[in-house]
Amino acid sequence: QDYYGKELQKLEDLKTKACVTSTRPLPRAVRDALERVHEEVVARYYGCGLVIPECLVSRRILDLGSGSGRDCYLLSQLVGEQGHVTGIDMTEGQVEVAKKHIAYHMDKFGYRKPNVEFLQGYMEKLGDIGLADESYDIVVSNCVINLAPDKRAVLREAYRVLRPGGEMYFSDVYASQRLSESVRKHRVLWGECLAGALYWRDLYSIAEEVGFSPPCLVTASPITIGDKELEGIVGDCRFVSATFRLFKVPGSSRAVPGQVIYNGGIVGHERELVFDANFTFKEGEMVDVDAGMAAILQSSRFAEEFLIRPGGANATAPQGCC
Repeated sequence: QDYYGKELQKLEDLKTKACVTSTRPLPRAVRDALERVHEEVVARYYGCGLVIPECLVSRRILDLGSGSGRDCYLLSQLVGEQGHVTGIDMTEGQVEVAKKHIAYHMDKFGYRKPNVEFLQGYMEKLGDIGLADESYDIVVSNCVINLAPDKRAVLREAYRVLRPGGEMYFSDVYASQRLSESVRKHRVLWGECLAGALYWRDLYSIAEEVGFSPPCLVTASPITIGDKELEGIVGDCRFVSATFRLFKVPGSSRAVPGQVIYNGGIVGHERELVFDANFTFKEGEMVDVDAGMAAILQSSRFAEEFLIRPGGANATAPQGCC
């Protein structure tokens, strides 16, 4: 709270490059939406790239660690006036910046009433701020789960508030090994999103334990620290910024391999939907999918975007790795 509320006043105050990694090229609609976000909100935001999933119109979205609200105001435009975005952050100063600009953005977007709200609280304890079971379609998070000491609690709470078929779409920093106690207690490395990084294999085991589908890796890029003193402290450990998607697949979903055809038409992805690192769906083209992906597509908000039929698939379950 102290690091993000007092020490950092703008993006340039960060001491490493952990929070400014690159992502995939952005659809035009997302770039245009970003240009309409207030300059103070953008300047006080410290996430990794942009965390914007597809197929958002009229959805309810929860942003964990929303900071100054940049992603929330972006998503506010993409869900439309009938959708809703909730941002939660533990830092009072960041929540104040986000709240201060609600009226500005609603006027800018031409909305009659706000479709965003910002709450101060902890993502490990969403019930404490009144967030109910199965109340959101999508949970997003941008480079903040590493700041939570209890990652299991964060994923457990995200799973609880998601509706069946809902998705957790999030970027974060991962480590090539479990970090030593001295690294994990380093104040600057923690604030810079490195000391709290999860060993990447542990994400897979925690997700399974909580009840999510196996993580789908979307993008990953290596992190360069760029500070000799801090590099010496972390030693031979390597870090990566990665975006994953996890789905709350209902237990009733029959997991069998299948063949799917993308209908096309999702805004910004009309001809081609790059779902993750293993699956790209082109409009009108049949793709063999494994049982896990078939279950995800059938049970999620993507169901109406695809023609899905069981059987005949040669695809085997992809082995996730970052």
